[in-house]
Amino acid sequence: MRMVDPRSGIEVLDEDACLARLAGAQIGRLAVVDGTGPMIFPVNYVLDGRTIVFRTAGGTKLEQGPRAGACFEIDAFDDASRTGWSVVAAGRLDEITQYESHAMDAAQALPVDPWAGGDKPHWMRLTPTRITGRRVG
Repeated sequence: MRMVDPRSGIEVLDEDACLARLAGAQIGRLAVVDGTGPMIFPVNYVLDGRTIVFRTAGGTKLEQGPRAGACFEIDAFDDASRTGWSVVAAGRLDEITQYESHAMDAAQALPVDPWAGGDKPHWMRLTPTRITGRRVG
């Protein structure tokens, strides 16, 4: 059953629809908070069940992200038809470490392929507590 906001005509996507969109993409934006405020980073990722997994080098994502709340967003839109959708996953961001050998083995088996050059030795996962989506048009 579709749920549409009668005021705006925006359709609320259920979790299954959100997960399908997350599974069908490979680039999203991760939002973390550093000492100066929110920061947003594009990352290549893969969806593993309900968990978003990506690789990173050192830097803000690794220094500020682990054990903290974070958000992840993907979207698509068409300017000509004025249609689009957005999915946001909010939850806890953690580094997958060697101390979690089973989780590390599972992550390393995932097809995470960063487009940006350079070594990305750190594996991160966002475990959502909330996944929401909207579609317009």
